[in-house]
Amino acid sequence: MKIKSLFLLTFLTFGSILSQGIKSPSEFLGYEIGTRFTRHHKVVDYFIYVSNTVSNIKLEKYGETNENRPLYLAYISSQENINNLERIRESNLAQTAILEGNSDNKTAIVWLSYNVHGNEASSTEASMLTIYELVTDKKAWLENTVVIMDPCINPDGRDRYVNWYNQVKNTPFNSSQDAKEHHEPWPGGRANHYLFDLNRDWAWATQVETQQRIAIYNKWMPHIHVDFHEQGINSPYYFAPAAEPFHEVITDWQRDFQTKIGKNHATYFDKEGWLYFTKESFDLLYPSYGDTYPTFMGAIGMTYEQSGGSEGGLGVQTDEGEVLTLKDRAIHHMTTGLSTVEISSKNAEKLNTEFKKFFDNKDLEYKSFVLKNDNQDKTNRLKNLLDTHEIKYEYATNGSVKGYNYNTQSEEKLNTSDGDLVVHTNQPKGKMVEVLFEPKAKLVDSLTYDITAWSIPYAHGFEAIASKTKVNSSKISSTKNNLNTIDYDAYAYISKWNSIEDAAFLGDLLQQNIAPRYAGKPFSLEGKSYDRGTLIILRNDNRTEEFDKKLIEIANKHERNVQPVATGFVDTGLDFGSYSVKPIKKQKVALLSGEETSSLNFGEVWHFFETELKYPITNLNSDYFSSVDISKYDVIIIPEGYYSSFLTTEILDKLSSFVSSGGTLIALGNAVNAFADKKGFALKSKGVKKDSTTFNLTRYEDLERKGVKNLITGAIFKSKVDVTHPLAFGYKKDYFSLKLSGDSYLYLQDGFNVAYFDKDSKNVSGYAGSEAVKQVPESLLFGEEQKGRGSVVYLVDNILLRSFWNNGKLFLANAVFLLNSDIIK
Repeated sequence: MKIKSLFLLTFLTFGSILSQGIKSPSEFLGYEIGTRFTRHHKVVDYFIYVSNTVSNIKLEKYGETNENRPLYLAYISSQENINNLERIRESNLAQTAILEGNSDNKTAIVWLSYNVHGNEASSTEASMLTIYELVTDKKAWLENTVVIMDPCINPDGRDRYVNWYNQVKNTPFNSSQDAKEHHEPWPGGRANHYLFDLNRDWAWATQVETQQRIAIYNKWMPHIHVDFHEQGINSPYYFAPAAEPFHEVITDWQRDFQTKIGKNHATYFDKEGWLYFTKESFDLLYPSYGDTYPTFMGAIGMTYEQSGGSEGGLGVQTDEGEVLTLKDRAIHHMTTGLSTVEISSKNAEKLNTEFKKFFDNKDLEYKSFVLKNDNQDKTNRLKNLLDTHEIKYEYATNGSVKGYNYNTQSEEKLNTSDGDLVVHTNQPKGKMVEVLFEPKAKLVDSLTYDITAWSIPYAHGFEAIASKTKVNSSKISSTKNNLNTIDYDAYAYISKWNSIEDAAFLGDLLQQNIAPRYAGKPFSLEGKSYDRGTLIILRNDNRTEEFDKKLIEIANKHERNVQPVATGFVDTGLDFGSYSVKPIKKQKVALLSGEETSSLNFGEVWHFFETELKYPITNLNSDYFSSVDISKYDVIIIPEGYYSSFLTTEILDKLSSFVSSGGTLIALGNAVNAFADKKGFALKSKGVKKDSTTFNLTRYEDLERKGVKNLITGAIFKSKVDVTHPLAFGYKKDYFSLKLSGDSYLYLQDGFNVAYFDKDSKNVSGYAGSEAVKQVPESLLFGEEQKGRGSVVYLVDNILLRSFWNNGKLFLANAVFLLNSDIIK
C-alpha cells in the first residue's frame, strides 16, 4: 500500500521539524517504526522517555503480568489538565453518581487500548507513533481532552510472538505466504500467559491483567474506549459503526456517535485510497469484550481491526498481490487513533452531556435480582466479582419475593432470608447489572460474533429471581466465618463438599500428606445431616503427632469448617468403616498440550489447576506423548482440540490400557468427539437426519444464515443430574449448561449418564439453530464409561469456558479426585 500524503510521511521521518526537542519513536529506537517488531521493554522505555521529557504526560504503572512484565498507562493532555487530573477524574465520576457532588466536567476522556491479542502486534507500534503526534503536532486537541493510552494490554503474548518471529524471519522479510515467518506455531502469541483471550475477559475478570486494568478503568469511566486489533491479511480495515445485534441497553446517542466517528475516519482513509468496511461482523452483544464492556459502562466502545495478525509479519503478499507491511498497519492504526481523539475533542461537551444521561436507569425492565444463598462459597465468589466492577449489592430480608424464576423460567415466589444477595439496578452501573443478570438477551440478529447467553445466575449456579419491582434489602449480612479449634479426642473431622473452595482444601490436604475419605451416601451424626461427597478425615488414617494441628491450620487457611465428631457410628446412613466411605489418594494429573489441542481450553485447564485448585499438574506435549509412560499418572485430561491425526490406533490402545489399569481419562468439550464411535469406547454420536432435497435452491446471500441453523453459539440448556453418582456430588438435580456446538451424543448404554438432556429439554437463553436444537433432547451431557478398573469421563460441554462458568467446575474436580481415587495401581 503506497503512503501518498506528506501529512502521513512526517510520522515516520527522522528529525521531524515538529519534534520540538522530543525524539520520535524511530529516533529513540534507532530504526524506522515498521521495519522491525519492538520488544515490550523497549516500548516501555519509549513511554518513560516521553513522560520524562514532556511535562504534560503522566505515566502510571498499574500492574504486572504473570511473567512479571510491567503494565503502564500514559495520561496525555494539556499542561493545565494534567495539573488538575484528579479534579477532572472526580468531576467525571460525579456525572455517574459513583462519587457524590455536582459536576461541571467538559473534558472528553478517551482511552486507547493496544495489543490485547499479542500476535496482533502492529497496534503497539502505532501507540508510539500516536503519543508522539499528540505531544507535538496535535497538542490543540488536548486542551479539552484527556487521552489515556495503554500501549500493550498483553505483554506476555506480544513478546511470545515477537521473540518467535525474530528467530525465524528472513532478512529482508519474505513476503510469500508460504514462508515460515507467516506460520506461527502452537500456542501462538494471541493469548496471555495462561492462554486466555483477554478480549473476552473484561466482564469475568479471571486474569491478573484484566483485574488490574479494571481497577483503574473504574476510577476513570472514560467516554470513549478503543480496542485495537488485527484480522486476516486479506481483510480491509474495519472501524465503527458496529454490526447488529446491538444490546438493547445501548443508547441512540452511542449508536449515532459511533457513526460520527466512523465518518471522521473515512475522510482520512478516503484521502489515501485505503480500503475499509463498517457495520459488518463485529457486533455489540456479548458483554466481555473491549468494546462492549465500556459501552455498557456508558462509553462509546469500539473495535478497530487492521489486516495482518500473526500471518502479517513485517510484510506479506495478500491474495490480491499487494504487499501488506507492518509500516502500513501501524500507520492505519495511528490514523484512526488520532481521528478518534480529534472527533472527541470537537464534541467534548456533548460527550459529557450524553455520558451523564446514560446513568439514568429508571426505565430498566428489572429493578432487582435476588440470589438465594444456599452456598456461601458461591455467594462469596459472586461478591468478589461484583466488587471487582464496583457494583453494589445488599442482602434480602426475611420474607418472599416474586418475579422471573431462573430455574423454572416462569413467574414464581421465592422465600428469602437475610443471607440472600440482592443486586439493584437503581445504581450507577445499573445497566451493566441488567446485562450481566438478564434472564435472556434479546437478539435482533442470529449472526453474532460470540456466545449469546451468559447470565450470572446460571453461570454461578444460583436459584434466583428477577423482579420488575424493587425488593426490600439491607446493607448488612448476618453471615459469619468461624475459625476451627483442635479437638484431640475427635474420632474424625468432617467437612462439606459442594464448591471449588472445598476442592482446593482437599487438594491442599493431599499435598500435605493428610489422608481424607469421602462419603458415598448421605448420613447424619450428632444431630447434623451430611450430603454425598462430604469429606471425612479419620484419625485412624492419619496417625501422626502433628495431624490435628496441621489439619486445623489448613482448614483455617481455606476458611473451611471442619466438624470434630466423637464416633464413626452414624445415626442414619452408613458408618465410617463402610465400603461407601472411600479413601482419596493423592492423584497424579497429566494434561495434553500441543498442536492438536485447543490452546484456549488447554489454558483454561492449566489456569484452573494452578490458580484455583492450586494442585500440581503435568503438561504433556502431543509431540512426545507416544513415548511417555502414562502408567505413572492417575488422571489424564484431553482438552478440546482436533485429534484425527493424533489419536492413532496405537494411541487409542495406549489410553485404553491406561484406563483398564485403573486410570481416569477425561475428555473435555469437542475432544469427546475424538472417542465417539471408536472401537473400544461406548460413546456413540447422535445421528443427524439428512435433508431429502438433492439440490440447493438457497439464495447465495442467504447461505450464511442457512448455515447457522445447524449451530449453537453459546446457548443455555437445562439438564437433569444423577446426584447419586460421584461425578455429580455437590450438585442438585438440575444443571444449566452452556452449549457451544450442535454436537450431540446418545445416552451411554454401557455406562452412567450422570447429566443428560431429557426429551423436554429446551434452550433457556441464547441462540440455538433450528436444526441443531432438535438434537439436544435425549442426549448425553456428562457421562462415565467404566473400562476395567478405570473410567472414561465424557464432559460434552466445556465447563471451564473462559473460567466464567463457575457452576461447572466442580464436575471436573469430582472426576479428578473422587472417581477411581481409591484404586492402587
